Amino acid sequence: VISFVGMQDTQVAVGAANTINVKLQPSENILNEVVVSGYGKTETKARQIGAVQTVSSKTIANRPNVNVLQSLQGQLAGTNIALGSGQPGTNKIDVIIRGESSLNASTDPLYVIDGIPLTQAFFRNLNPNDIDTVTVLKDASATAVYGNRGANGVILITTKRAGYDEAMSINYSSSYGTSEFRGDRYNITNAKEHLRIQNLFGDGPGATGSDNLGIITVDPNNIDAYNVNTNWKDVFFRIGTTQSHDLSITSGGKNMTNYTSVGYYDQQGIVPTTAFKRFSLRSNFTGKSTNEKFTYGLNIGLTYSRRNQLEQETRGGIDNNVLQNPLQGYLTSAAYFSPSTYVNGQQLFNDFGSPSLDIVPFMLMDLLQKKSAPNFFDEYKTLVSGTMGYKLTKDLTYSITGGVDYAEEKRVFAIGPESYLSVVRAVGAGQPFHGLEQQRSNKEFMFNFVNRLNYKRVFAEKHTLDISGYTEYLKAHRRIWLYQQIGLNPLTWEPGAGTGYVPYTPALPQSYIPTVQAGEVDAGTFSYFGTLDYDYDSRFGFAATIRRDATYKFVQDYKWGTFWSVAGRWNISKENFLKDNSVIKDLKLRGSYGTTGNQNITARGVDDSQSTIFYNARDVRSLNSLQAGYNNATSFGVSIYGNEDLRWETTSQLNVGIDFNIKSRLSGSFDWYSKETTDLYMSIPVSYANGIPSSPVNRIQGNNGALRNQGYELSLKYDVLKDSKLKLSVFANGAFNDNEMSSLGLLEDGTGQIRIGDVLLKKGQTAQQYFVVPYLGVNPANGNLLFMDINGNPTENPTDGDRRATNRNYLPRYQGGFGFNSSYEGFFFDASFVYSKEFSKFDTDYASLMDIRNVNPFPVASELINAWTPTNTSSNIPSWGATNYDSGDISDRFLRDASFVRLRNITFGYDVPAKFLKDTFIKGCRFRLQGENIFTWTKWKGFDP
Repeated sequence: VISFVGMQDTQVAVGAANTINVKLQPSENILNEVVVSGYGKTETKARQIGAVQTVSSKTIANRPNVNVLQSLQGQLAGTNIALGSGQPGTNKIDVIIRGESSLNASTDPLYVIDGIPLTQAFFRNLNPNDIDTVTVLKDASATAVYGNRGANGVILITTKRAGYDEAMSINYSSSYGTSEFRGDRYNITNAKEHLRIQNLFGDGPGATGSDNLGIITVDPNNIDAYNVNTNWKDVFFRIGTTQSHDLSITSGGKNMTNYTSVGYYDQQGIVPTTAFKRFSLRSNFTGKSTNEKFTYGLNIGLTYSRRNQLEQETRGGIDNNVLQNPLQGYLTSAAYFSPSTYVNGQQLFNDFGSPSLDIVPFMLMDLLQKKSAPNFFDEYKTLVSGTMGYKLTKDLTYSITGGVDYAEEKRVFAIGPESYLSVVRAVGAGQPFHGLEQQRSNKEFMFNFVNRLNYKRVFAEKHTLDISGYTEYLKAHRRIWLYQQIGLNPLTWEPGAGTGYVPYTPALPQSYIPTVQAGEVDAGTFSYFGTLDYDYDSRFGFAATIRRDATYKFVQDYKWGTFWSVAGRWNISKENFLKDNSVIKDLKLRGSYGTTGNQNITARGVDDSQSTIFYNARDVRSLNSLQAGYNNATSFGVSIYGNEDLRWETTSQLNVGIDFNIKSRLSGSFDWYSKETTDLYMSIPVSYANGIPSSPVNRIQGNNGALRNQGYELSLKYDVLKDSKLKLSVFANGAFNDNEMSSLGLLEDGTGQIRIGDVLLKKGQTAQQYFVVPYLGVNPANGNLLFMDINGNPTENPTDGDRRATNRNYLPRYQGGFGFNSSYEGFFFDASFVYSKEFSKFDTDYASLMDIRNVNPFPVASELINAWTPTNTSSNIPSWGATNYDSGDISDRFLRDASFVRLRNITFGYDVPAKFLKDTFIKGCRFRLQGENIFTWTKWKGFDP
């Protein structure tokens, strides 16, 4: 018998011949592949009941991405992965599985690495080349075992291990690459276009001959003679570089194995002051006793990283501040200014004084100087997990799993004493020195411990029963410390060194007194749960889970929650009527229903590194404080009004799916699901008698209303050519999700809708949809903007009452990916695409560029030259003299379709044939050339949609 992994066993007769030629056929039963599920359980694909999808290391390894989630874009049906920043080491990555299951609570999935659920999942500190598989659990039968943390789906990550009786092997990989600014399609004016538009509009140096501060001089009658034309992209951006080096050693004996790796990653961002460096070390051990009754494993991951980033990355409040966000610099800097105007911060103040819009480009140039606004983070990450198991009897096994997740982040942020902003503040305050430095330390420690008792037995050769009971304990601690110093001596100050601090004396302003803060939060959960799996003759299967969870966040009456699931499958291809079918090789029908919970009822902000388990620790507790009372006398009053009725959000989900394999060429799966989240965390009204002091008055955060997501997912793979030297396979996945409010609960006022700011919650329609006035275009009679009022009539003066539902929001209704893998005699060529469709965003940058009133001093879109005039009445661009520009602020004029298709990755390479390496110590050698985010097809004009 001759066998090989992934191929059918073949039996041949051995005669007198010295050589036997055998051609193995691909295995018809790929469903024997092992799939990882919750809490270390494994099952064959044939017996898998849940909606589960796995990506192997082949897809992840050697991609030039800091974060493994970036490499998963478009690879998993129903899993929408969106990046909110291009900053090296960013954590602005949203992962949404089967639609957003909440309005305000965390929608992040639970991440589990080597069996340990994480409270903080910043994957910049996990080397993607150490990952073996990534598995996504989507339906209730797969996620209910995680109970209070499974409502948003679960992502299981297993790191690499060696196999038993495996010879030592050493692997080294290295890469180098460059990155550049993607750009936009705004068609911003160059210097002469800008000056000409100013000349025609009658404002700015193009009209008056000089700007407000006398920086430039222009002849309005001879603009063509002006020769400065700065491309500010070249000033504020650069060519970024990426390099990585990874070394791993694997070895395995009869009873013990080890995988050890070290890695180095260095990415220099496209903004000059941004960068990310990571050093990683991992060592994974597995072992067993000679009689195989005792098994154990230990996984150790250590990482140190440093990232330098812009302040706006962790301070969203300055995202749209033209004076402090260099990312906006090239959009707000007129091309007729020369960067040579800037020398240093002191000179900038001496020449032009206090901040003004006219010197925006030079202020931003100052922020990009080395010691003007340093902002760097040192992060230390330790992730250790261990497991031990012992077979008490042939059918009974007891095991324990423990894990420690420790993260420490130290931040240094400063406004240097010689920076322009510091000079301005020092002069304004009459201080000899200014400058600010803040040092902060955040430490989080999490311990997780699981006991498991498993009983598994086969009865009468056809009945398999698998029962497990568990307990789980989680304890988490957070400690924070902050020190802030105002007043830095430029002669001795060095960022983060603690030098150059100006000591406070009574002769100096009180602002020089240092600020010190500290805080701590402790959190914990406890759970006990059980699972049951039954299989009959590999034809039918049944699974059930029930779990009880307790959390520290809620009062005793709501501390405990119960979550459960039931599921079944029918392996149709095992039935006699399909057993020998040459077309349908595998066919399985499965279904599930169950509930999961979400205790993280507030989402983590984009500016925050705090784990969501620490949020809402005081929401159920009323707190008092000293306040101003009657006649401004010191008084004592309620500062936080607690809600003791606060409880979990609960998600129930129904799933029906089918897996298939046709002729061992076309394989895939199709799933339909419907899930509803109840007890949504939101602001709800209470009686005026409560006298709640918070804003808005007489509202508290509580549980109310329901949200439904319903959709379908399809995954396909087709081997076009597999029995020839040229091999080609294509793959695709797609998902549709319909998100709607199913109940408004206490907010229902008879209209079926409730407005929250500029968004609308309307029963039966898309949640958090944009609530705006329809924009009709330009009035050909006078060039003003035209809108539609609530009665459907055109108007130039819309009111707030003309807003209406759009059934559009920021979440794509369709998303997925597709691509191909090909190879020929050692050469390989792979490509993958990602797409999202039917979602909308406001393009605020384009709105600013299309407002002629910004022409001095900011650049505008060159298409403004075609605005409405008495001789150009068919234009779709309002008149420069339109009297109702501001009415557009409540309209959908700049609400744009952000759908896109992107060439996410393309790889071309060559595997050196073994015959060229047979007399060397090298067993394999591969060269590759690849690109990420090569091209994007979209109607969106701005940055990454």
